[in-house]
Amino acid sequence: MKIEKEAEIILEKFSKVLENIKDLEETHYIVDNVNLSREDKAQEKNPEKILRNADVDEEGNLIAEKGKWVR
Repeated sequence: MKIEKEAEIILEKFSKVLENIKDLEETHYIVDNVNLSREDKAQEKNPEKILRNADVDEEGNLIAEKGKWVR
């Protein structure tokens, strides 16, 4: 097939290009930055600020959209 022949040509050209790349020494890092994570901290929450843009009925109840997966 034409595609297979083109793929072989591409791979041959690519392997020739790779032959011209010099071998480099492996890089070693002195600093141990492996699996670093940040400290888990609670954030301040302001319910009044959160509810400022929410839809509320006359009794002060929060109006939420019914889930589309619920019948």
